[in-house]
Amino acid sequence: MAMKTLSLALLLGAASTAFGSEGFYGLSAETIEGKKSPLSSYKGKVALVVNTASECGYTSQYKGLEALYEKYKGKGLVVLGFPSNDFGGQEPGSNAEIKKFCEKKFKVSFPMFSKNPVKGTEKQPVYKFLTETGNPKLAGEVGWNFEKFLINREGEIVARYKSGVAPESPELDRAIQSELATK
Repeated sequence: MAMKTLSLALLLGAASTAFGSEGFYGLSAETIEGKKSPLSSYKGKVALVVNTASECGYTSQYKGLEALYEKYKGKGLVVLGFPSNDFGGQEPGSNAEIKKFCEKKFKVSFPMFSKNPVKGTEKQPVYKFLTETGNPKLAGEVGWNFEKFLINREGEIVARYKSGVAPESPELDRAIQSELATK
């Protein structure tokens, strides 16, 4: 038992080193416009990270995500969209097409990032952190489009919501308000 505990501690230590001591905010990602963006620019904010797709049954959640962003951005919330074509080929477009779709159809103004895998061996570093090492209690592959991760101001994953949890859900709203109340 002691060996398993030690091995887990070493593994978690290696993960912490691999992703930096700042957790989520120690990572970077490419914006939908193709520019490298350090997520440290959101440090001190509460982040709701969502993998998105333009041709999914949940695509209408963009409207709710934008509403959440508008409602709470002044209090420190940022919504971060990560398009992915991992589920049923439901995000076939280029970054430019995705950006145009989101802005035109849903008036999305929250930050969007380049289309990249969020599961499997090719998943991007942000999703490696979210699904593998950021919080062992919430680890596991993303199951479908519009799965949500709530990140606190210190860059720690504090909650995870499956696709069926709408942005307007009282459960998600309460969790966001609770994190925003923590300074």
